[in-house]
Amino acid sequence: MKSILITGANIVNEGRISLGDVLVKDGRIAKIGTDLSAETADIHINGEGKHLLPGLIDDQVHFREPGLTHKAEIYTEAKAGVAGGTTTYMEMPNTVPQAVTIALLEEKYARAKEVSLANYSFFFGGTNDNLDEILKLDLHKVCGLKVFQGSSTGNMVVDNIESLEGIFSNYKGLLALHSENDHIIKANLEEFKAIYGEDIPVKFHPKIRSEEACYNASSRAVAMAKKHGTRLHILHISTAKELELFNNTIPLEQKRITAEACIHHIWFSEEDYATKGNLIKWNPAVKSANDRDQIFQAMLDDRIDVIATDHAPHTLEEKSLSYTKAPSGGPLNQHSLVAMLDFYHQGKISLEKIVQKMSHNVAILFQIEKRGFIREGYYADLVLVDLNSPWTVSKENILSKCGWSPFEGHTFQSKVTRTIVSGHLAYDEGTFNEGKKGERITFLRNI
Repeated sequence: MKSILITGANIVNEGRISLGDVLVKDGRIAKIGTDLSAETADIHINGEGKHLLPGLIDDQVHFREPGLTHKAEIYTEAKAGVAGGTTTYMEMPNTVPQAVTIALLEEKYARAKEVSLANYSFFFGGTNDNLDEILKLDLHKVCGLKVFQGSSTGNMVVDNIESLEGIFSNYKGLLALHSENDHIIKANLEEFKAIYGEDIPVKFHPKIRSEEACYNASSRAVAMAKKHGTRLHILHISTAKELELFNNTIPLEQKRITAEACIHHIWFSEEDYATKGNLIKWNPAVKSANDRDQIFQAMLDDRIDVIATDHAPHTLEEKSLSYTKAPSGGPLNQHSLVAMLDFYHQGKISLEKIVQKMSHNVAILFQIEKRGFIREGYYADLVLVDLNSPWTVSKENILSKCGWSPFEGHTFQSKVTRTIVSGHLAYDEGTFNEGKKGERITFLRNI
């Protein structure tokens, strides 16, 4: 593997920005200093005027493989993420077949080893009747267990209370939850169908997948987690009301209940359905401007611990269907970092906080081994960005297989110039080097 020397970069790491150099050898960060120019390396990168960040760790993506590869593939979506500064992802189990046995889960790992340019881990899927298989998981090699409390793509909902109690009380790893009450959603849907039939205006999506549906499920899950001591991580918070369930008075390392915000819930609001339509139809729904703003504030004050994408591509043809037939989800991982950097340019968040929420905290929360920080001895997962290099999203520069983005036409102020994955320069100013694939990440857990 080629060694890499990055000189003169503004290093954003662990709450501070400092001018320095980084030497990468054998996949790891070998040295960090202020004058490493005398060091020899195969590749020299001039970081002057640029900012060097730990690579992003995205804890929620849907890459659609196996079974749904007309929408996306591990190969295409990992590349899109790398171009956006994501060096590690954790992918969800609602594929075809669903990853609900260890054998099926390991098939996904084997595929990623062959084709993924980014580092990877895969969630195991919980069902109403696979607790025995759940309890066989090696928690040092699998990021966590995913449970759907509300139906979404793949319809993996766990709706049996005894099954939920069994999972919450017996599983000792991290349980990641899609938290919506399916019964409330279905009742709301029937009300709107009675008025509009199948052609419900998408602006009513946040009324169907409502605040009540989210809070009801999340509050019950938190209560159950407290009862059993479960390590609970609630994904894609979409309402201001849910924020009361989370704590910012203790360090992240001590939290047993954590929360995630996604890019779409802090960027869009229900006002955007008028122009974006089904392109911003997600589950849980994008809701009010107040919800959006309160979630952003909770991210800043540490009630919400991490930022992710819930990257979930569908084809434009699928998205063009009527409300009840159009699937929820959209591609986001190529643009997550530059979207957050736009918020930085607007004065809403610091670079240090972006790195904390998209790299450091994800590593801490999942107890990932030697990733998420710029530290000597850690894996060299790094992203170099130019904060002042505007570019406009268009179909020509979208890398997700689905070929569209809710950000089309938007001009971002910053650009990812290089991405290093486990010591390999995988992305270099628009060019990919696929000579080395990403690695399966591991977890340091006292279980």
